[in-house]
Amino acid sequence: MKTAETSVLIAGAGPVGLALACELGLRGIDCVLVEKRDGAIKVPKMSAISPRNMEFCRRWGIADTVRTAIWPESRNADFVYVEHLRGRELARSRRPTSAQRGTLAQSPETACHCPQIYFDPILAARVRSLPSVTLRYGVRLDGFEQDGTTVRARLSDVASGATETLIARYLVGCDGPAGVAREALGIRHGGLGVVANSVNIFFRSAELPALHDKGWARIYRLIDASGCWGEMIPIDGKELFRLTVFDDRAALTEPAAALARMAGGAFPHELLSVLPWERRDYVAERYGAGRVLIAGDAAHECSPTAGLGMHTGIEEAVNLAWKLAAVIDGWGGASLIESYEAERRPVALRNVALSTATYNGLRRIPGRDQAATLGPDVWRDILAATSPSEQDKMDYGYDASPICVADAAPGLPRAARPGARAPHAWLAEGRSTLDLFGDGFVLLCFSGAGECTTPLLRAARQRGVPLRAVAIDDPAVAALYGAAFVLVRPDAHVAWRGDDIAAPDAIIDRARGALSPDVMHQPSPRTAAAVEASS
Repeated sequence: MKTAETSVLIAGAGPVGLALACELGLRGIDCVLVEKRDGAIKVPKMSAISPRNMEFCRRWGIADTVRTAIWPESRNADFVYVEHLRGRELARSRRPTSAQRGTLAQSPETACHCPQIYFDPILAARVRSLPSVTLRYGVRLDGFEQDGTTVRARLSDVASGATETLIARYLVGCDGPAGVAREALGIRHGGLGVVANSVNIFFRSAELPALHDKGWARIYRLIDASGCWGEMIPIDGKELFRLTVFDDRAALTEPAAALARMAGGAFPHELLSVLPWERRDYVAERYGAGRVLIAGDAAHECSPTAGLGMHTGIEEAVNLAWKLAAVIDGWGGASLIESYEAERRPVALRNVALSTATYNGLRRIPGRDQAATLGPDVWRDILAATSPSEQDKMDYGYDASPICVADAAPGLPRAARPGARAPHAWLAEGRSTLDLFGDGFVLLCFSGAGECTTPLLRAARQRGVPLRAVAIDDPAVAALYGAAFVLVRPDAHVAWRGDDIAAPDAIIDRARGALSPDVMHQPSPRTAAAVEASS
């Protein structure tokens, strides 16, 4: 049997597995990504990229490609509430277009309409361009054993049946709710379980856009006498569409009737697929054990109505990647990998609950006749409950993180509190503050006292931690961040902030997951050289 080695084995090449491989590959970490499918995406399970995920795409160098892949940048991305496409428009939640992204205060990116049939190939192409990453379709993870230093994974070629052993330092299961990693570890799911039995109807109709006066939107939510029963999403902005029926399996046997209900009458169309699926509320009780971890749908499942499924999974990939890289490169502390579950599982619980609440909010919308009489204040509450803002999705923090240093002074701006995503602000040269982050740690310096950074840079250098200082002379940005010095992690979350650097060793050790200076790994030559050059 063939045997090979790698630093990280990733099982599952959906968007979360691809994102993890991209993050590791950009850090030069060798990894193997296996996927039992052939990589072809035939149905659009996911339809949009959140601003936070687009911030990652921006760092990966694919944001422009994703943004222009299928949806014109000037086309609106509204959520429209209608009785049917040719009926009354009851309400509209207006969203900024991609063309307006440069005017936004909360992010340099907007939500981007790019369904999975287009997004996955773009991300896969980026992954293939990274020399340290091997992407293998048609290869299945069959099982594994682990000890204190390695994971021995059993792989098989789906077409030929040939088997091999891959020895990795870490295994990450991004292979969905029935994934091998989660099941082998005996990790149970908690949560409400199945909240609805839904049906997706994927169809083609070049005639449909001209049959109504609602214009293009990202989502059309459908309200008849029974209430809100489904939503329709344009896929390619031309002729491909997906209708989701929330909780009525009759659409399986009568899809044409469901489409006529949506459009307000029959219309020419080609049925491409009709798929039943369970709308779930699950979060794994653990995010891994030993050297085997899980992410994405293997760790949580939620209703897609809030747009938080892939959003949460890719955030997990970005959170985990820099920690794996730090330990593999030698500067990550003994508890750094453990912080992955401590930071991300509470966010998954929050996001899954928000997704279920959003779905329940849609199902509580009254029938069309009553809905048509509701005043603007009532509809404002309905829109808030059923269309969470993109800012809502980013307003979280790792407040109890074991690797962040909580604020010593009270009353500082919460937006840049330790554990939070570092706030976006436009800099004088037309860049976002978020463009500064992504590789190693960054120390933002607002005080103008550059010599004060020396102790922290020295502490990082001694431990092999990649750290560079960036001076920002902008009072508005300084007020947003709330301190003279702000230490930002590779995943663009704040690790520490303060007006003086009184305990540089403790700050660095906390941020790298070492409880004390003697709990550390020796830096690899590659990392030590990079740190020396950056400082």
